[in-house]
Amino acid sequence: MTHPMDLIPAPSRVEGPYRCGFLLDERTTLSAAPGTGTTERWLRTTLGAAFGLPLRDTADENATNSVRLRVDDTLAPEAYRLHVLMDQVVEITGGGPAGVFWGAQTLRQLLGPDAFRAAPVNTKPVAYVTTQTIEDAPRFGWRGLLLDVSRHFLPKADVLRQLDLLAAHKLNVFHFHLTDDQGWRIEIKRHPRLTEVGSWRARTKWGHRASPLWTEAPHGGFYTQDDIREIVAYAAERHITVVPEIDLPGHAQAAIAAYPELGNTDVVDTTTLTVWDTWGVNPNVLAPTEAVLRFYEGVFEEVLDLFPSTFVHVGGDECPKDQWKASPTAQARIEELGLADEDELQSWFIRHFDGWLAARGRRLIGWDEILEGGLAEGAAVSSWRGYAGGITAAEAGHDVVMCPEQQVYLDHRQAPGEDEPMPIGYVRTLEDVYRFEPVPPGLSPEAAAHILGTQANVWTEVMENRARVDYQVFPRLAAFAEVAWSALPVPDARDYAGFERRMDTHYRRLDALGVDYRPPTGPHPRQRRPGVVGRPLEGTPPIV
Repeated sequence: MTHPMDLIPAPSRVEGPYRCGFLLDERTTLSAAPGTGTTERWLRTTLGAAFGLPLRDTADENATNSVRLRVDDTLAPEAYRLHVLMDQVVEITGGGPAGVFWGAQTLRQLLGPDAFRAAPVNTKPVAYVTTQTIEDAPRFGWRGLLLDVSRHFLPKADVLRQLDLLAAHKLNVFHFHLTDDQGWRIEIKRHPRLTEVGSWRARTKWGHRASPLWTEAPHGGFYTQDDIREIVAYAAERHITVVPEIDLPGHAQAAIAAYPELGNTDVVDTTTLTVWDTWGVNPNVLAPTEAVLRFYEGVFEEVLDLFPSTFVHVGGDECPKDQWKASPTAQARIEELGLADEDELQSWFIRHFDGWLAARGRRLIGWDEILEGGLAEGAAVSSWRGYAGGITAAEAGHDVVMCPEQQVYLDHRQAPGEDEPMPIGYVRTLEDVYRFEPVPPGLSPEAAAHILGTQANVWTEVMENRARVDYQVFPRLAAFAEVAWSALPVPDARDYAGFERRMDTHYRRLDALGVDYRPPTGPHPRQRRPGVVGRPLEGTPPIV
């Protein structure tokens, strides 16, 4: 049993607990009203498995020793109310199916860390939760995690597991970074070489790009369209939206290696390019031609068939303009379109796909570089270089997801010292993430209303497998989840000591889930990477 004050993220209001309560055992039934089917299935497959209980259906809405799932549309869609009643009933009421599901996540935490196991560990599995009432609702509608599978591929099973971990923390957006210079990870049937050629590289830089070390083994992989359908369906069952990212016009060398005609062929011999094996900003970008537009429209047609997400991410970041400056084709296109310079040419690229997606009922979202040369009408911005791009976009009436690298890039190191594996960026401790504030002070109420929410980003250049992703993401994702969900005070007034105390219980949940998190005392010896060059930045990160 877990005390309600050990919940993460912290709920809005708790009444109780009282001395009596509810015993979950082999007699417990499930009463699921219309609209609660996803939670009913999830409870049976998770809590049922963890405690070895059948959780049989009951049509009796007044049955005792029962978990009752209900929808009440007077609540906000993701809000919920959890009652543990004295007559052996747990009642979870959500404003919509998602609210019911988040209430079930709270119930799981209340039942103790054993509720996070895949099979019972006690011979007579039972769980107890005390009588109480919890009322809760999220602060933000976009509570996300970006996972980069281009730099290091993660098998489908690891992606599904990541979705379970998001759900356990009440996060509801999975930003799936599927293409980059180092690998193309999604099957596109009309362009098979994107995966035949573009999903594999011959070797990989080991550590930061300044490192002299290489992993001399081919690396790659991709998701078939059926894999993608499975991932999207699995996420939907957990009320998580999968937002795909297809990078353009930069971060495109894997695509150009597969189809050399996509590059600036009048400047470089693109037939010699291979999938990139190191890190950094790549000079090889897409050519601004009609043929390239048609190619990527074909890509996006298949992407839209696979992902129902309203938002589609097109990247739009880190696009060097050197090849365009040297390219007669690009310069002729600038003149033909009446553009001022190469920044406006990049904006033309983005605006084209903004209109193309809008005509199909979707919305473009891109990194804050899409502000350069004029922001596409209707586009939303992922503000990654700091707060500034998001502030500019929000004040201009555009929707924003705040994900500043100085605060919530989880590839950045978690502590100073030589034990941190492949140390990248500024030190971002668990407390630093807990004190992150997505809405910058001084933003007008009208602009603040355009902050859709926030996400943490996980770039995998120095994360070669699931264990390394676990280490970088956890436990900091728990702090981030509370920032995204809970109505916290201003950063300096947040009760970090209380959060740390609640984390004592949460570490036991992560242990039960098999998460290879960074221990509070520092990395295990097996988690270290001695002698591998990183790129640590010293001091406090700037607020920009």
